[in-house]
Amino acid sequence: MNPADTQQAVGTLNRILEMELAGVVRYTHYSFMVFGYARIPIVNWLRSQAAESLAHAQEAGELITHFGGYPSLGIGPLLDSHKSDIGSILVESLQAESATLAVYRELLRFAEGKSVLLEEYARRMISVEELHAGEVDKMLRRPGDVAAYRTH
Repeated sequence: MNPADTQQAVGTLNRILEMELAGVVRYTHYSFMVFGYARIPIVNWLRSQAAESLAHAQEAGELITHFGGYPSLGIGPLLDSHKSDIGSILVESLQAESATLAVYRELLRFAEGKSVLLEEYARRMISVEELHAGEVDKMLRRPGDVAAYRTH
């Protein structure tokens, strides 16, 4: 990649880093706000999502330094409706995941034909994020509903 392309790639990777770090904070916060009989498995799931977001942030940071960039110390937007019911938490999670997925797709479009490393990274992360969004979507469905939540 030429220097301008490298600079653009680092900028997009820094946005990904910030969004994934926001995921760490968001999922950790959500885990504090779960109450009721199903608290333990839901808290465990939310905390595993926080750990996954941290791993994604670390990978983005490593790519930033690979390309000679400086990893951002910022954090992405934090959605918070101040509602602590599981449905609201999952809807907010789905919104945040969709926004992060859009940035990974942006990276893929940019990287095509310029960097196999970035292409493969973006494709892998898009796959992971799509699977995660699909799981959240399934969690939002009423038992017995087959149609995707987003169509409700």
